[in-house]
Amino acid sequence: MNFSSEMKKRVTEIKSIIERNLPEEEGFQRTLLEAVNYSMLVGGKKLRPLLMQQTYAMFGGRSKAIEPFMTAIEMIHTHSLIHDDLPAMDNDEYRRGKKTTHVVYGEAMAILAGDALLNLAYETASKAFELEPANPVVGRAFGILAAKTGIYGMIGGQSVDVEYEGKPLTEEQLCFIYRLKTSALIEASMMIGAVLAGACDEDVEKIEQIAHKVGMAFQIQDDILDVIGDADTLGKATKSDEKNNKTTYVSVKGLEQAQKDVAEYSKEAVTLLEELPYENEFLKELILNLIHRNA
Repeated sequence: MNFSSEMKKRVTEIKSIIERNLPEEEGFQRTLLEAVNYSMLVGGKKLRPLLMQQTYAMFGGRSKAIEPFMTAIEMIHTHSLIHDDLPAMDNDEYRRGKKTTHVVYGEAMAILAGDALLNLAYETASKAFELEPANPVVGRAFGILAAKTGIYGMIGGQSVDVEYEGKPLTEEQLCFIYRLKTSALIEASMMIGAVLAGACDEDVEKIEQIAHKVGMAFQIQDDILDVIGDADTLGKATKSDEKNNKTTYVSVKGLEQAQKDVAEYSKEAVTLLEELPYENEFLKELILNLIHRNA
């Protein structure tokens, strides 16, 4: 398997699925819809829908009911990026190599675009009920999506991150933020894929553990790249954590230990994945490549 060519093929497919679910830019709210679509189409790895799709495939899923959820998870992720970039948060001017939404459309419209995407995500995911009205696991998947993105998931983690910005954090507090702010969406992605494919409770629980480790490694690697990464490669400014006086995994444990912990988390994730009675070589390679990325 040529991972690079397979990755390109699958990301292109996912982009096509997402584009089919984006709103038409028309009506008096056209500017808002333009801001929504701009934010969704500026690039990105499409990590979360890809993890969802590949977990679904690993457990034998074949229905198109996965597609509304794939689109929804990317909408929720993009909503979080729009709000992260706002002047009240990280005040970033570039994201994925393009100007951030608030720079292009103004702060008020960016807030509304983020709100619109969060709401549109659930509206889009609900289409799975129409595709498989008699399938009870669709409701369970919808519940996972809501729980992992709400006050006990991504938004809850973001709130703690904002409240403690500029203050010293313990490793426990930092890991709490990372578990909710970053890992929760990755957990949602992989768990929804498993649930919709009919995985048993034990396997869904193991998938959640795998996704947690992937999420932690992914966020720690993000901290590392903010210190040693290249801004042109990343598509955003580096040293932003230092500029904003943010406590990160690197500032708490040092660069060398952070790199060791990324390797350990990724090793544990792959070990758990290999314990499952199913195989998906692309998913395994995807996890390793995303964790040890340079962008």
